[in-house]
Order: sequence, then C-alpha cells, then structure tokens
Amino acid sequence: MSISILDDLAQLIERERDALLAEWRVQVRELPAARDLDVPTLNDHIPHLLAELAGSMRAGSDESIAEALVDGSPPAHGLQRVKDAFDIEEVVAEYNILRGCIHDLAEQHGLSMRGRPFHVLNRVLDGAIGSAVQSFATQKALEVRQRREEYLAFVAHDLRTPLGAISLSARVLEVLLTRDHLATPETAPMLKALNRNVQRVQDLVEKVLKENTSLESEVGVKLERRRFDLWPLVEALIHDLHPVAGTGSTRLVNTIPEDLVVYADASLLRRVFQNLIANAISYTPRGEVVIGASMTNDGGTAECFVRDNGSGIPEDRRRAVFDKRETDPDKEGGWGLGLAIVKTFVEAHSGVVKLESELGAGSNLRFTLPGQLR
Repeated sequence: MSISILDDLAQLIERERDALLAEWRVQVRELPAARDLDVPTLNDHIPHLLAELAGSMRAGSDESIAEALVDGSPPAHGLQRVKDAFDIEEVVAEYNILRGCIHDLAEQHGLSMRGRPFHVLNRVLDGAIGSAVQSFATQKALEVRQRREEYLAFVAHDLRTPLGAISLSARVLEVLLTRDHLATPETAPMLKALNRNVQRVQDLVEKVLKENTSLESEVGVKLERRRFDLWPLVEALIHDLHPVAGTGSTRLVNTIPEDLVVYADASLLRRVFQNLIANAISYTPRGEVVIGASMTNDGGTAECFVRDNGSGIPEDRRRAVFDKRETDPDKEGGWGLGLAIVKTFVEAHSGVVKLESELGAGSNLRFTLPGQLR
C-alpha cells in the first residue's frame, strides 16, 4: 500500500507540476520580496526540487532522499534569494508554501499524505530549507563583514589627508620655532611627541588600508541630510588642507557663492570635497585648484566642481579612476579609494559625478547634489 501511494504521488507531482507551480507562485507572491519577480526568477530551482521529490517518492527509501539535494540547488537557491532581497523568514516561507500546495494537490486527488509519504516529503523539504537557509545566512554574514571592512577602509583613507596636514604643520612649526629662536626646553620634546604619535596613527591607517585592498562590495551609506551653507564648509576645508598644498605652492581658491545653500549630508560632503581637493593638489604641485558650485535654473540641484590646471589624467585611465584600487602608477602610496569614495557618496545622494581632463592642461571633476523633494 505504501509503495503504491508513493508511486501515485510521484506521478501526480510530475503530471501536475505546472499547475502546482502556478498555485505556489500565487501564494508566494504575497511575500513582499517576491511581488515583482518574473516567473523564471521566482521559480528558481523549485521545478528541479519537485523532480527530485518525485524521484524520492518513487524510490521510497531514506538513502535516496539525500539525492534530492544534489547539484547544490538549495544552497544556490539561498544565494539567489539574497540577490532577490528576501529576508530569511521569506526563504523559509516559500518552502512551507510548497509543502502546503503538495498536501492540497494530494487531497484533491484522493491521495493520503499520512505515514511514509509525509515522512519523505518532510525529509526532502526540511533538508532543502536547511541548506538554503544556511547558504542565505552565510552570504548575508559575508556581505555585512565586507561592508564593515570597506567602511573602515573608507574612513582610514579619509584620515590620511588631515593626518598629513597635521604632520606638515608640526614640522613647519618646529622649523619656525628654531629659526626665530623661540624654542624652549619644553617645546622640543612636545614636538617630538606630536610627530611620533602622528606617525603612529599614520602607520595604523596604512595597515588598515593594506589589509582591505581586496574589497569588492559597495558600502552601505546612511544619509543624514540637512540644509546648510556650502561656502563655510569648503573654506574651512581649504584652511585645513593648506599645509598639504605646500603652504603656498598650490593655490586653493573658493569661488562658491556665500549664499549658496545645499541639501546634503554635511559630513559626507566634506569628505567628497576633501578627497577631490587632495587629489587635485597631488596633480597640481605648482598651480591652482578652484572649487565652485552653482544652482541649476530650477533651483533644485547644486552643481559642484573641483578644477585644477595640473598635469591632467591620461585618456586610457579616465574611465577607471572611480574604480576601487585604481591608482596612478606614477604616484606612490595610493590605495585607489579616493575617487571611489567620491563616487559612492555622490551616488548615495542620487547625484552624478563626471570627470573632464586633458593631459598637460588639468582636470575638472563635476558632481551634482539633487535638492530636497517637496
């Protein structure tokens, strides 16, 4: 009796597979993450799993049940559901919906799911759930780790510029004190301690960057937007970056209107300008870096730029300058994160960043900041 029912169930699942999948899809589309998926994406490996289930029913043995999980289909399903933005409850729910649909199908055709059929069905589906959930959870944990490490690398990269300014300022101060005979027995050890600790922090920053050069994922950026004046933010940044500009060898010019107001995350925007200005300085050892911004005609979007008259960027490198780990082979010490950070933060504001450059004539990097939606 048991073997006959298992054979009948196997034939029923194979014969009514399309109808079974259609009913399953109707119910699964009630899950928020599944509503807009096309049929092939939604089905994923489920047709294959039904074929394996039918095979296990027909075989009717514990040994064949494990074969329902061949080819790694449930783990692959878990990875697919990460891409589909399912949460873990939805991954489990779609399998349980399938379980219910199979029970309903059997009942409609007068077949009992008690006893051995119930055992085989649960073994196959519970095994599939376990494999898919494990794969889903592992992938999610990996993504969280990658985002955390990339965020740390971004922050470490941003620290390099102000640390460089502090170090240069300390050295200039030491020279001035010595030159003007203002040094005292107390100042010398204090300056040495300052330089020593700045170097220690710089070494830590370089270590973080070195350990995170293989990152691939995009960092999740949380915005805290508000309206604020842009001119003071850039003016303060220019003051801080003055030592990096060689205390006068590179001229930094702020042409932003003093009454221009933007709607953005001030902290992230400061980091955008910091990376752009520092990058421009590195290509303009004796020249001029101009920072500017204006509002579009509709008054809703700010268009910002950082322009220099330095060496420019070769044409074969322009398309890749925003990629992570893309560095100038002629410049030492770079980790290829500066313009990647700019792109990430600008796009987090729903803005667009573009580069214009001519070898020997300088570069102009422009980006937009959409205004507040009304």
